[in-house]
Amino acid sequence: MRTDSSSGTLPAREHLPAGDAGTPVLDVVIPVYNEEKDLEPCVLRLHDHLRRTFPYAFRITVADNASTDATPAVAARLGAEIAEVSHFRLEQKGRGRALRAVWSASEAPILAYMDVDLSTDLNALLPLVAPLISGHSDLAIGSRLARSSRVVRGPKREFISRAYNLILRGSLQARFSDAQCGFKAIRRDVAQVLLPLVEDTGWFFDTEMLVLAERAGLRIHEVPVDWVDDPDSTVHIVRTATEDLKGVWRVGKALASGSLSLDRLARPFGDDPRDRDIKDVPKGLARQLVGFCVVGGLSTLFYLLLYSAFRQFSGSQIANALALLVSAVANTAANRRLTFGVRGRGGAVRHQAQGLVVFGIGLALTSGSLAALNAASSEPAHSTELAVLIAANLAATVLRFLLFRAWVFPDRRDGAVDGPAATDGPTGRPTGHPVGRSTVVASHTPAPGTSPDPPHPTGAVPEYAAHPGHPEQPPLPRRQAAPAQGLRPARPYDSTEPGDKR
Repeated sequence: MRTDSSSGTLPAREHLPAGDAGTPVLDVVIPVYNEEKDLEPCVLRLHDHLRRTFPYAFRITVADNASTDATPAVAARLGAEIAEVSHFRLEQKGRGRALRAVWSASEAPILAYMDVDLSTDLNALLPLVAPLISGHSDLAIGSRLARSSRVVRGPKREFISRAYNLILRGSLQARFSDAQCGFKAIRRDVAQVLLPLVEDTGWFFDTEMLVLAERAGLRIHEVPVDWVDDPDSTVHIVRTATEDLKGVWRVGKALASGSLSLDRLARPFGDDPRDRDIKDVPKGLARQLVGFCVVGGLSTLFYLLLYSAFRQFSGSQIANALALLVSAVANTAANRRLTFGVRGRGGAVRHQAQGLVVFGIGLALTSGSLAALNAASSEPAHSTELAVLIAANLAATVLRFLLFRAWVFPDRRDGAVDGPAATDGPTGRPTGHPVGRSTVVASHTPAPGTSPDPPHPTGAVPEYAAHPGHPEQPPLPRRQAAPAQGLRPARPYDSTEPGDKR
């Protein structure tokens, strides 16, 4: 169901349909390792809560991480006694590995997980998944660090949790408040694109998934929770913290070096209002103006410092030309990345060449201003020279922005891209991405007369999904619930990783 909207208004995301009776809308995964004592009370309590309060059909999946005690037997018995309970056995440990396997195989449109100790009050479960059902958000997390959260735990865990989130904010520029709370949910269509990009199979899985989702521009909903620490928790704090810090270093290094393909993540579902065509509204103009002004201010300061330095051993015209040349190269590079969002090395040489043409225009304006000043006064003061140059640079800056926007970095969504432009399968509209660049694109609405694709049991993105406009690309699925079916085993993972108790 899509909200009807008149011309010029922004259409709403889709609300998931209620579906047929028995079709699971929510699949809650409980990853466990040797939890024979706590598993049954947890499942019974969760099942009772969902049966009383959740308005949609649901399923509870026990993901057994290679337990060596009676946990598999308990899970099998619960699955036989309760229709809404199923179990999934993995032969390798790792919470991330368990979540990836079950979420990739599940056909429920909303996927969630929680720890077996049920430290989080279950009354937060419906607020957690409601914005995902409505289509308002893509992921949802419980936060113990929100102002309105009520948390009972020792000072050691409190310090570690807050220190870890400060590290994430400082190193990975994360804006979410609590990465490790064992209470999260995600839409299945989002998971199918996001999970293949997450490398970690242990406790850092949550953090990596959230960082990638945030960099993708996905909407993350945070729910304040009531949380009581489990004194019998089997989590190894030191080992978990060490693995998390290694993960932070790995992801931070990938982001800094550019080895993580952010082009593949940016707006993967194509439902950002900023991407929509609205009459008489220039695309991204306000953001580009702000970015250009910031870069321009810093470039002007850099230029003046260079001019003052070069003026010590050369004439005003030579100092001006050298200062403009160096600052123009830096200015073009900064605007390319920060103002107009061009990433990667493709087209960089051409952009710099075009930037030098723009530099030539600026040189003509500033040199002409200096020539006029020298003609009016034989020995102008240095402060007067700087004032004239500032005025000339302001005029050159306006012209530079117009040339950058219209010529050097034209809007890619208008079809001006490096390489052959890709098209959006059913509509044939340019997507703004060159064919061959690794880009994940999804859509909400299939073409008329078509049906959504069947789900991919392992969560892998098919080959054509990475290349919009591929001749074999079928219409992409609408965000809605799929028919209820049993879980299918995911492919085993070859790598091993030291896991924690759960």
